Amino acid sequence: MKRVLSGIQPSGQLTLGNYIGAIQNFVKLQDSHQCFFMVVDMHAVTVPQEPQALREQTESVAALFLAAGIDPAKASMFLQSHVPAHAELGWLFTTLSYMGELERMTQFKDKSEGKDSVGAGLFVYPSLMAADIMLYNADLVPVGDDQKQHLELTRNLAQRFNGKYGDYFKVPEPYTPKVGARIMSLDDASKKMSKSNPNPASYIALLDPPDVIRKKLSRATTDSGREVRYDPAGKPEISNLMGIYAHCAGKTVEEIEAEYEGQGYGAFKKNLAEHVVALLEPLQARYYEIRRSGELTSILKAGAEEASVIAGQTLLDVKERMGFVLPG
Repeated sequence: MKRVLSGIQPSGQLTLGNYIGAIQNFVKLQDSHQCFFMVVDMHAVTVPQEPQALREQTESVAALFLAAGIDPAKASMFLQSHVPAHAELGWLFTTLSYMGELERMTQFKDKSEGKDSVGAGLFVYPSLMAADIMLYNADLVPVGDDQKQHLELTRNLAQRFNGKYGDYFKVPEPYTPKVGARIMSLDDASKKMSKSNPNPASYIALLDPPDVIRKKLSRATTDSGREVRYDPAGKPEISNLMGIYAHCAGKTVEEIEAEYEGQGYGAFKKNLAEHVVALLEPLQARYYEIRRSGELTSILKAGAEEASVIAGQTLLDVKERMGFVLPG
């Protein structure tokens, strides 16, 4: 079975975009691949975090993984910080990375823009991401468009290590599903729906109550006119909402166009809200059940133990090839 590695930061509330674009694909992949899914809490601290908020969000993301259908019997699910090999290989990969290629990372430019001071962790974050992937010699990495540049650096570092120390690492390939890979903001369809957006009305959080979901979608930005028509270039706002509708209702955009012909945006947005609520209600119920049960701690411990077996061996192999004296 091919290996898959992916993770999500606990730096905000997970959104409907995270669910459709990433987590649901994790659930599908676990049936046909050897999967490692992690909450990348060490990446989260590349920007300032409140300790209590970080703990809560880390546990929340892990519980949402389970509530969405990730099965600990099929996939290893763990916290990045529970597998120390991530930090150690991250440092070793930092020594293989060049200043110029890290300076060219667009996410670093975006997150550091306008700031008086920037932490070094944010600068070397792509090297740690590369280590995350290479610890498991992953074949496939589910990534969005905003992470493709980081994956390309990972591929370069794998090839650089192989060229210097002998063939060892696979060169990972991106995995981008054809459908549902990119859900855009509710207030601006030119931007991805993001949990880091300061405007909470721009996204549907997976734990938003039904009435909040209805309110956000009733106020979602639409294009001029009133025709419910799928045209990403000419009508990007309504096309984004139609994409969400299609996923949540299990319909094609052509079926949606026919259903709302002549009705305008009002009825469409009202029914869209009900489909989103219906999709998220069972997930939310399972989430709160998981948080009450206390099962999360044992699941994360078992997942970290599974991951550490592979990650630990990779780290030893890398250190031996680089010339380190291994413990007896």
